[in-house]
Amino acid sequence: MPTRLAPRTTNPTAILAVLLLAVLTFTMSQGLIGPVLPTLRQDVDTTPTMITWVMTAFLLSASVFTPIAGRLGDRYGKDRAVIASLIALAVGSGVCAVATDVEVMILGRIIQGICGAVLPLTYGVLRDAFSPRQLPGAVSLAAAVGGVGGGVGVVLAGPLSVAFGVRSLFWIPALLAAATAALAGVVVPRSPARDSRPVSWLTTALLAAWLIALLVPLTQASRWGWSSPAVITPLVAATALACAWVAAESRSARPLVDMRMMRIPAVWTTNLVSLLFGFGLFAVTAFLPTFVQTPTAAGYGFGAGVTQAGLMLLPMSVTTLLAGLASTQLTRYLGSRTTLMGACTLYVAACVLLAFGHEHRWQIYLAVTLLGVALGAGFSTMSNVIVATVRPDQTSVANGITANFATIGGSIGIALMAAVVSAQQAADGTSAEAGYTYGFAMLAVAGLAAFAVTTAMPRRPQAANAPQAQHAAIGA
Repeated sequence: MPTRLAPRTTNPTAILAVLLLAVLTFTMSQGLIGPVLPTLRQDVDTTPTMITWVMTAFLLSASVFTPIAGRLGDRYGKDRAVIASLIALAVGSGVCAVATDVEVMILGRIIQGICGAVLPLTYGVLRDAFSPRQLPGAVSLAAAVGGVGGGVGVVLAGPLSVAFGVRSLFWIPALLAAATAALAGVVVPRSPARDSRPVSWLTTALLAAWLIALLVPLTQASRWGWSSPAVITPLVAATALACAWVAAESRSARPLVDMRMMRIPAVWTTNLVSLLFGFGLFAVTAFLPTFVQTPTAAGYGFGAGVTQAGLMLLPMSVTTLLAGLASTQLTRYLGSRTTLMGACTLYVAACVLLAFGHEHRWQIYLAVTLLGVALGAGFSTMSNVIVATVRPDQTSVANGITANFATIGGSIGIALMAAVVSAQQAADGTSAEAGYTYGFAMLAVAGLAAFAVTTAMPRRPQAANAPQAQHAAIGA
């Protein structure tokens, strides 16, 4: 067993507080930009197609770097990786804030995305620093804050851009990230290098290649066309590259992601549920603001402004946090599988309500409240399942992969939602109400699929230090 190093501080509250601030800063930076893309397009004088790459570049970068930085954290020390991620966020945000053209802004967003690993790295640090009794509550709180951050960004985007200008949406994360990195250097425990094996750069390159080949066409399919060679060709390539990656990881003596770990029932089912939850989270966050901003003259929508649309999503952020905090007790009494089944049920109910009961504002508020409870309880429970199941040296990379499944699911959800909504056009060329009805109903089907997957999960995850879990983890 590696020697456990003493933390820089013995105050677990301080450690948790700094890590939560790091998670909130990154996830908030995700939500801040989406609502102001039209303003940014005018600010840098670019085309509608190019400005979408400000979002796409961030998504791709976070997807690629999340498992890589998680593995580097397990290899070289999670405290160093957390600090490096926050510095990347600060630098990338600063680049975006001073960018005079869209290409430089896209570069800044790529640098920002390196911080995508901060949440799985946080789980790894918490596992090192907290006792087994304290750990589930700390992990649940971190997961809940991770779920809240994007919603907080959406809510704050309008008021901040009006009060301080649109570039403040980059300056504020830059300053927060820099301050948090400094605090982390003082507070976050020094992490032992749990895995002395060097990183396999071949499998790292293959992972990056298939993720990019998958996510680029998914994010651009609504513009390029699903039958376009520009979409079909990279998707075929992504399949081939993913197969090559799995084969290389399976044979590697120093894998980036241990394929034996991925076959543990609690791990693969959690990852699949994460994908399906990401499907709904990203799609609702992307399309519900557009729905509520639609003028009432269209026969639906509420004619809300950017700020008002963000506020209509506020209940989801609040209930995500509260449900995440409550998930530890729910799991303790009900078990992780039952808790996730309940979360899936609320997920379905919320999407059904959005699809078929969206005539009044209170219906929107109720739907996003239910969805927030589902996402808060769901993601917090999934994080604890992974932490409790995998070996300590796999904590960060395993949670990074789970986060990536949510991102991949979100990319698929947004792409399919865009296809469904755009397929239903009103006489004036705008999106018809039926497009949103069918789209939200599709998200409900994803929730039903997540419920079905949870039936294959173990009732309670086997502790990673128990003989059975160790046996499963090493593929014996």
